[in-house]
Amino acid sequence: MGMNIGQGNGSGDPEVVVDINTTPLIDVMLVLLIMLIITIPVQTHAVKLDMPQPTTAVPPAPPPVVILEVDFDGTYIWNGNVLPNRKSLEDHLRIEAQQPIQPELHIRPNKLVEYKYVAAVMAASQRLGIKQIGLVGNEQFMHQ
Repeated sequence: MGMNIGQGNGSGDPEVVVDINTTPLIDVMLVLLIMLIITIPVQTHAVKLDMPQPTTAVPPAPPPVVILEVDFDGTYIWNGNVLPNRKSLEDHLRIEAQQPIQPELHIRPNKLVEYKYVAAVMAASQRLGIKQIGLVGNEQFMHQ
C-alpha cells in the first residue's frame, strides 16, 4: 500500500489525509466471524421421506397369450390352428373376450399380407371387447 501525500501549499508541509483506517475494523469482523462459526452447533440435515413398505404379496400371474397369425393370403392361424373363415375368428375372439382374465392377443402379420386383413382383425377384436392387443414380429418390416 502506498501513502497518499498531498502536494502541500508550498511551505514544504504535506497535507494531512483524513481517511478512516479500516484495517482494525476488518480484523474485528474476522474474529467475530470465526467465533460465530465455532459457536454454531453442527446441524444434521435430514430429509424425512415416506418410503413405500415392502409387500409380501405375490404379484399376479401374467395373463395367457393368444398368438393370431395372419398369413399372406389372409388366412387366420389361432395358436397354430388354421381357422376356416372370419366367422370362426370372431367366435374365438368372442369366447376370449368373455373370460374372467382376458388373454393378450398378439397379432403376427405376414410380411406379404394386405393391410385390410390385419385391420379387420384389430377392428373385430376391439368391437368384441378384447382389451389387450399387440402387434408382434414388426422387425420383419424394418429395412436393412
